[in-house]
Amino acid sequence: MIGLRGANSSPDLLKKMSETLTHRGPDAFGLHLDREAGLAHSRLSILDLAGGAQPMSNADGSLWITYNGEIFNYLELREELIAKGHQFATRSDTEVILHLYAREGEECVSKLNGQWAFAIWDARNRKLFASRDRMGIQPFFYTVADQTFLFASEIKALFAHPAVSRELDLKALDQIFTFWVTLPPRTSFHDVQQLPPGHNLTVQDGKIRIREYWSMNFSEIDPVESNDAWDDAIVQRKSEELLSLLCDATRIRLRADIPVGAYLSGGLDSSLVAALTQRVAKDRLRTFSVAFEDSALDESSHQRIVSEHLGTAHTEIRCSNDDIGEVFPEVVWHAEQPVLRTAPAPLFLLSKLVHDSGYKVVLTGEGADEVLGGYDIFKEAKIRRFWAQQPESRLRPSLLRRLYPYMENIQKQPAAYLASFFRVAGQDIASPFFSHLPRWQLTAKLKSLYSREVKSNLANYDACTELQEALPEAYYRWPSFAQAQYLEGKYLLPGYILSAQADRMAMSHSVEARYPFLDHRVVEFCQKLPPTLKMRVLAEKFLLKQAAKNLLPDSILQRPKQPYRAPDGASFATPNSPGYVADVLAQESIVRDGIFDPSPVRNLAEKFRSGNATTMSVKDNMAMVGVISTQLLMQQFVTPHQPTTYAIH
Repeated sequence: MIGLRGANSSPDLLKKMSETLTHRGPDAFGLHLDREAGLAHSRLSILDLAGGAQPMSNADGSLWITYNGEIFNYLELREELIAKGHQFATRSDTEVILHLYAREGEECVSKLNGQWAFAIWDARNRKLFASRDRMGIQPFFYTVADQTFLFASEIKALFAHPAVSRELDLKALDQIFTFWVTLPPRTSFHDVQQLPPGHNLTVQDGKIRIREYWSMNFSEIDPVESNDAWDDAIVQRKSEELLSLLCDATRIRLRADIPVGAYLSGGLDSSLVAALTQRVAKDRLRTFSVAFEDSALDESSHQRIVSEHLGTAHTEIRCSNDDIGEVFPEVVWHAEQPVLRTAPAPLFLLSKLVHDSGYKVVLTGEGADEVLGGYDIFKEAKIRRFWAQQPESRLRPSLLRRLYPYMENIQKQPAAYLASFFRVAGQDIASPFFSHLPRWQLTAKLKSLYSREVKSNLANYDACTELQEALPEAYYRWPSFAQAQYLEGKYLLPGYILSAQADRMAMSHSVEARYPFLDHRVVEFCQKLPPTLKMRVLAEKFLLKQAAKNLLPDSILQRPKQPYRAPDGASFATPNSPGYVADVLAQESIVRDGIFDPSPVRNLAEKFRSGNATTMSVKDNMAMVGVISTQLLMQQFVTPHQPTTYAIH
């Protein structure tokens, strides 16, 4: 915390804030107080277990840092700094950041390869300098209350300050019910903001300044290689370059003074990360995975194939609908935002397995789909553009049915319905959000559940307009495939995949996840690739499969992309459904919190209770999960503390 008017920091308050984050750092607690600054840290010990305590200072005490994350190229940076005369007291990456900042100031972040959220108190200049990593892996939240700038890794720590208001931001909720995420700097709560990925923040002389230092950019796609992307020599060269980058990204992410494991989903991405990790690891690699009781969702047979091929020591946790329903309130508590799928819950259980197995660090495959074009949404957009060239075709819409064989509702619908749902009219083709219109349209149907008052408050607000105003000017010159990648990588990846599913669920059990595909060198390399090296006709992640062909079994390489799914509404409609489900859906709860109309919510709940929950539509499933998670969020963070439950600003 920083006093904006010279106010003193409170050690008791800092300790109270830090105690809300002991799951992120259970190993040690540290505190530093200055005349107008206070830093607190809950530590998860991974590097320099004895000497890496925080907050940490430089030799003369003029710089102090509190830091969450890892700088993976810290050894190379340390050697460079030693060569320039710097002397180190520890072996930690934390001290490297301090020395680099002392030498290069705010530009130091351009040299960092890692995942971080840190704040440095510069006592000489009475300035706080904070930074968040390029891809938004580590969270950073802040607010101003009682003339004090407060910041933390999670919002619940800010709420430990009695002056921080607890109001749900209706515009943020509307964004989640459109995009699945809030648009930075918004969070679910009014007056609490997040530092966007790739941004720095300074607080000095009572003023807050935010500056972008890095962003996703598809303006440098090589036109020569775009024209020759089918050339075997280019494919071979580029696949070798990609594999080399991934090897090094994996190698430096194994730097730790404790054992490192890996997640294994059975798909290409995590399998390749495990294969590259096994190459470098000195000991037999330990892998972890989730298996589902529902055979339609279970990928355990593929996980075992990879484990046996690589010779890993493998452990799995079997997850049922009842398991998901039981832990879902904890999932929302850690996610700190409404979620529309239960997918984070199995990952919450998986991180518990990792923790109980004595591991603190795992490598995972997140990011590959965003940077190399793996999601079905990229195929879907390509098919829709193909169909739009002949909108009367009876054959072209059948490609969409083949794309989603697991979605029964799509299989039943006539071409006219598909044309309406998948938005292939001329005005849709011209939209800057063409690739995402069907997804957002489907999600936005949840807004029909809003209460009359919420609908009135949001009557003049359009989430897509706010997003369009945030797009970079160059976006409109990028290929359509790159535009879709930008929307996924810039927003869904940090706001949901890396937040609600990855960092929050891993750190809920004191586990740090690391992501080789999100090494900024890999991301920047992939941004320059022509789309035809990412998706060859409708074959996703083409170049990655070329790079991995000698490392993994053919059954994994040739396996179609399987989206990670978990039981959604069915998790709350079992004979053993936990009592909180009835409580949060009760009419008195819905009326009290004021977000939803109790009548359609009651009808939705009855539909799940009386029908076959496993065959409900995607819309109904998202609605059920969205309502329950929003109501849980209100009851956990808002309703018990104040009568005003939401705000529109």
